[in-house]
Formats: sequence, structure tokens, C-alpha cells
Amino acid sequence: MNVHATVDLKRSGLTRPNGAPLRLNHQDFIAIDRDRDATYEATYRPQALYNRASEGFHANNETFLLHEVATNLPIYREDTGPTDFHLHLPPGGFQLVLVTSGMFTFDYDGRFYNVGPGAVMLQSAIVHRQLFYTWSGLPTGENLKTPQTVVPDAMSMGYSGKFLEAFVTDPTTFPNPTIVGPEQIDEAETPRVAWTHSLHDRPADAGFWLQDPLALEALFRPLAGGLIQSASPVYVRDIGIEIPSGHLVTGHIIATDPRGHSLLPKGTAAVDAASFAKGEVVIYRVIRGTAEFTDSAGKSFQLAAGDVVTAGKTSTTLVGIGENTQVLRLGLLKGMEQLRSWTPTQRDEIDGLAARIITQTDVRPLRTEGKPVGYLYA
Repeated sequence: MNVHATVDLKRSGLTRPNGAPLRLNHQDFIAIDRDRDATYEATYRPQALYNRASEGFHANNETFLLHEVATNLPIYREDTGPTDFHLHLPPGGFQLVLVTSGMFTFDYDGRFYNVGPGAVMLQSAIVHRQLFYTWSGLPTGENLKTPQTVVPDAMSMGYSGKFLEAFVTDPTTFPNPTIVGPEQIDEAETPRVAWTHSLHDRPADAGFWLQDPLALEALFRPLAGGLIQSASPVYVRDIGIEIPSGHLVTGHIIATDPRGHSLLPKGTAAVDAASFAKGEVVIYRVIRGTAEFTDSAGKSFQLAAGDVVTAGKTSTTLVGIGENTQVLRLGLLKGMEQLRSWTPTQRDEIDGLAARIITQTDVRPLRTEGKPVGYLYA
């Protein structure tokens, strides 16, 4: 990782994204992606199958993509294994990961993070790689149907690694450079040396965020007011992404315990529905269980595990959830419309430069110390 050539960014014409502005759908709309219609594609790597919420993506002007990533091959094959060092440069530098089964090891900025179900990671233009994942050994059909959860337990951690992942716009339309090939990586050097430059498009406050599912800030708190009907108490977990996303997206998990079993790690301070009501566009993804919604005309519809609904600000309301249910809610905020997309020319130029966009070196602590800086570096 010590082979780099500097580039004059001004001469190359590289700037922040200067394509079309992003537009949320402010109309009264509802788009549903059903799990029964899901297709899983090995878009980037043979072991990672992607299930996109395509209906919602297209209905919301292709501004925000949510998909499920399911690990489906062992790590020891020649064509699988760890990824190279790479980074994503979506508008706003936004990438969200919520682990829903299995275990992973990620390297962000030369520091290892061992994460399992319920872990939340948000990163803005940070060079990273995936080092390890679990694989159950089940056939594809069975593997894709193993239950998912945001609460770590021995069973869920033993399944194949899966996570929900979200980007602002489509990953195929913005730069995703691999910084160096594996033959150039000096493992003795990577923990201590990082390279930074100013080519990124992050809002103020955006940076790295990790929320452990058993941390105090991740406790599920009782929902007051009874606005969501359920046979058992309803709880809400704030996944804490509004500030580190640069005020682009809010995130909450709305959940209930299984019958007769206290599963969710709980706090005592109650929350009300207003605490998670933000969003010009809202997205709900049922991780497990069932949920009932109404549209703006009061007509109800049901979602089951794996289903996603994307809707306008007041187009749908979550009115009921079943037992042992977990629902991810994302609220897309107005700040997203301050971003612009990368043009195809910009994207291709950055992808072509890859490791040559490095401009300075910065000696940093060992990988076990400090937090990621959150800039563009290798």
C-alpha cells in the first residue's frame, strides 16, 4: 500500500459532484417491494447476493437505494474471501449497514470491527474492506430464508452473514474505486499510515458511526401513546444516524418481543411517535414478523418479513405490528436535495485514477487506537 503517485486534482478537473440535483418524491405515493418477488443477484462478488428494493427506488426518483446483502458462499474459495481496500463516493458520502445475521469483520481506516446482528455502521467516504464473514453451509434457497434479527443471540450469529445496506442513489452510478490491488498492500504499514485529500461531498457533521446493539444508546424504549397497536408492548430503538449522516437520514427500529419471552434489550424512558416521525420520504423494511399500515385514504395493507414500503411523507402510517416483529424505519430528510449526482465523466475519471488520487501522508495511531478520520484515504 506504499505505491502511490500524486495527481493535480485541479488539472484533472475533479471536483465535487456537479451533475443533476437529487430530488425526493414529494407526491402522495406508495411503492411496495414484496419478499415473494425478490431476486438475488451476485452483482459485485460471487458470494454476496443482492436483493434490491427496486420499486421504491424507482418511485423515489432513484434517489435512495435500500437492499439486502446475503452471503452465500464460503470465504475460503479462490473467487471469494476478503475484499480489496475500496471506498464508496455516493452523493453525501453515505453508506449505511445494519447487520441482521451472522458475523463480519470490517476494516475501516485500518481498525478492525467485529460485528454481528443489530450492529449499525455508517461511513462517509472511508476506505475499508471486509475481512471475514460467516457462512452456514446451507443450500442457497434455505440460506436466503434463515431468519434475521437486530438482537444478537447464538443462533442468529451462527447463520450466514447478512446485512441491510443503503446508499444515496445507485452504487453503479457513482465512483467506487479500489484503492490498491492485493499485491500492493503492505499489511505492516496499513495500520499506521493513511492518505487524505479534499475530494468528497460530505455534509457538515457527517462522519463514521458505529452503534453496538447492546450499548446503552441502542436500548429499546417503550412507545407511549398507543398509536401502534400490538398484543404486546411496542419498543423503539434510535439507531443514531441523523447527525453522522450529515442530517440526511434518520433511522429507528420498531419492535416487539416474542410471546412470553423478553428478547429486546430495554431502557425505561418512554418515547413518543413524534421522536421518529421525520422524513420527506419514509421507508419501512420488515426484518421479522408482520406489520400493518394504512394509506392516506385509510385503506390498510400488510407487510411480512422481507417486505419494504417506500412512501411520501404522509402517504402511509404504521398502525400495528405482530409479536416478535422488528421493523426498520428510515426517514429521508430535506438536506438530501442539497446534493448533486456524479456525472458519468466524473465517475469514470475517479474510478480510473483509483490509487493515484492520494495527495498527502498522515501518520496515525495503531489500528487499536482512535476513531476513523472519515475522509477519503487508502
